[in-house]
Amino acid sequence: MLEQTSGDRVTVRFAGAEAGTESLTWGQRAILQDMQASGNQFNMPGVCELPGGRTVRDLADALGGLVGRHAALRVRLGYDPAGRTCQHVAGSGELGLDVLTIPDAAGPAGIAEYLSDLVATWPLQRFDFHHDWPLRMAVVRHRGACIRLAWVLSHLVADGGAHLLLLDDILAAVDAGGAVAGPARRQLPDLARSEREPRTRQVSASAMRYWQAQLRDIPVQTFGVPGGPSGPPEHRYAQARFTSPAAHLAVLAVARRTGTDTSRATLAVITTAIGRATGLNPLTIKVMVNNRFRPGLADVIAPIAQNSVITVDAGGVSVDEVVTRVRSASLTATMRAYYDPDELTEVGARLDAERGHPAAVTCRINDQRKMVLRAEHLPDPGDLAPRQISQRLAQSTLTWLGPKDHMHEQVNLLIENRSDVLSLFLMWDLWSLSQVQVEAILRGVEEVAVEAAADPRAPTGIAPGRVLECRM
Repeated sequence: MLEQTSGDRVTVRFAGAEAGTESLTWGQRAILQDMQASGNQFNMPGVCELPGGRTVRDLADALGGLVGRHAALRVRLGYDPAGRTCQHVAGSGELGLDVLTIPDAAGPAGIAEYLSDLVATWPLQRFDFHHDWPLRMAVVRHRGACIRLAWVLSHLVADGGAHLLLLDDILAAVDAGGAVAGPARRQLPDLARSEREPRTRQVSASAMRYWQAQLRDIPVQTFGVPGGPSGPPEHRYAQARFTSPAAHLAVLAVARRTGTDTSRATLAVITTAIGRATGLNPLTIKVMVNNRFRPGLADVIAPIAQNSVITVDAGGVSVDEVVTRVRSASLTATMRAYYDPDELTEVGARLDAERGHPAAVTCRINDQRKMVLRAEHLPDPGDLAPRQISQRLAQSTLTWLGPKDHMHEQVNLLIENRSDVLSLFLMWDLWSLSQVQVEAILRGVEEVAVEAAADPRAPTGIAPGRVLECRM
């Protein structure tokens, strides 16, 4: 099973029951489209601590068993006879397990720095999907002991939910000191075959009717046609992070009062803040849906998450009413997020022809939090009193993170997975929104949330029928 190939790499052999050539799944085609548009592969890193006594051989056995168990980890891209991109699942093969050695003199701080650098830089190494396996793994050693297992997983074969499922198998294999036993999860080729069945094709057709209705009247771009640089053309795209413990508590209070979950309450607050800062109302945005609530998709190792689209009208109403509208609209959007992306491309082309010009939704909001709290699980209202919330306002932070190389949207806002604080990471096009507007959006999220937490009748401050006040 283990063969030394160099001073810092061993060869791991694997074999699996599933093998052959299959079409790409809808999720794979969707993520490939995003990769091509953004230039980013969205690779997912991970690190876990190893129990004492584990050897490189133990971990090679665990890796070989993991890859053999999951067809998704044995995928390479190729072409079918018609020239279409497809995936080849290998029945057996070899991959490398890196062995990374930290100098003996390194102490706890040095080890932590090394691991932090590894997690930050290793995912930036791109996969060649036609030649590389979609999983890289390394053992980190210090003073002769295996102390950490690190890996990078390609988004081509897994989304965040699948990554967590694979983590369970990785931890089980590490605990067992070898390969994982028991029944395997549903396989990626099974999913590809099921998406050709008439019943599943009908799901996509229903989604297309919804998307067509949402996209028919959208503007050329969400925040207007970019106006070009207003000063020296140093860079076009930028990044910022805003954190607010007060907004976190305020959103909890709003979600509890309105009987919804924190994700929808947060989305309502954010869309209201965008409307206040830009004058854009109604707002059409892309949201990410994990799709794992669907029958048969809960435990599949595959990229299942896909974009949906939602339109929010926040004009002339209370923030609570926006929460109600978001809750209703997002339920429909969630049910229409499983589809063939090639069909969506066709729908977009037809609508562009009808309009006489191309148009696109160029604002994306992605809630990356692993725990979405429902109203019944939220803290008691007494713990979310306005005074307690306002006391946390001084702890808010806004950090300008400098330029970004490339974007294919005007705004991409990530709600980060942090507890006890609302953390927003925003990337934007400076030709579409100024830094002043972006600061107004980010600080406005806190303002809207705190106002709404204190008063169920708090207005959005957005007049019905307002038009876009975009910086040109």
